[in-house]
Amino acid sequence: MSQLRDALAAGRFAVTGEIGPPKGTHVEPALEEAERHLRGRVLAVNVTELQTAVMRTGSLAMCRLLLERGIEPVYQVVCRDRNRLALQSDLLSAAVLGIENVLLITGDHVLMGDHPQAKPVFDLDSVHLIQAAAALEAGHDLAGNDLDGAPTFFKGCVAAPGSEPMEPQVLKLRKKVEAGAQFVQTQAVYDPERFEAFVEAAAGIDVPILVGIVVLKSAGMARYMNEKVPGVQVPDAITQRMADAPKEDRKKVAAEIAGDLIRAMRPMCQGAHLMTLGWDDVVPDILARAELA
Repeated sequence: MSQLRDALAAGRFAVTGEIGPPKGTHVEPALEEAERHLRGRVLAVNVTELQTAVMRTGSLAMCRLLLERGIEPVYQVVCRDRNRLALQSDLLSAAVLGIENVLLITGDHVLMGDHPQAKPVFDLDSVHLIQAAAALEAGHDLAGNDLDGAPTFFKGCVAAPGSEPMEPQVLKLRKKVEAGAQFVQTQAVYDPERFEAFVEAAAGIDVPILVGIVVLKSAGMARYMNEKVPGVQVPDAITQRMADAPKEDRKKVAAEIAGDLIRAMRPMCQGAHLMTLGWDDVVPDILARAELA
C-alpha cells in the first residue's frame, strides 16, 4: 500500500520530495541524495520525467531503484512522448515493478528542451491519461479489451494556483478529479493569499492538495520565474529577501522562505511538495522552519 495514500486518508499533513534523473547512466548521486536527505523526512519522492523536455534517464527506472532502497516513489508519466499504447503499457509496467503512486501530467513542450526537433506526441492529454489509468484499474484498456490482471494506483495530477485567470485551472482540476485523480501537487506557490483564493475556488472538489514549493536559489531565479514560467509569481518581497542574502547564506535564506511559506499555507491544504532542484540538503531546515520536523 502507498504510504502517501494512507497518510492523506488519515488526515496527516503529507510532505513529498523530488529528484531529477541524470543525463546519463550515473544514477548513484541522485539516489544517494534521496537516501541522505529525503528518506525518513518525506513520505514519497517524485521522479521527474524528462523535465523541461530535456533528455535524461527515465522516471520508471529511477522509481524502481528508489523502491529497492526502501524509498516510496511517485512515477511521473507525461503525455508528450508516447501514444496511448505506450502510456498504458508503461503504467502496467510500473504496477508490475511495485510502483503505486503515479503523477499523470501533460509534460513540457519539446520546444523548451534540448531536442527541439523532436516530434511531440500528445495523443492523450492529462485528463484522458487519468482516465486511461482508471480504466486499467477497472480491468480493461482504452479500447475496451480485458486485462489479465489489473493494477492499483494512487493517481495524482497537477494544478497551477497562480494562473490568471484562475477559473480555467479550477475547471480543469474538476475534470481531472472526475476522471479519477486522487491527489493534487501544485506548481510553485509563493503567495499565500493567492493560494487561499484558489483553495476557496476549488472548495467543492474533494481531493487532497499538496502545495508546491520550488526552492529559490537566487533573486535572478525568482525574476526568471516571474518572466518565463506561466502561472508562477514570486512577490517582490521574497525576491528582495534573496537579493539581500550574502552568497554564503543563500541556502539558509532559501530554506527559511520555503519553510515560512509552508507554515503559512499549511492550514489551507493537506500537504506540501518540495522541489529543491538539487538542494536536497536544505530539506531538514525547511521542515524545521515549517514546524514539521
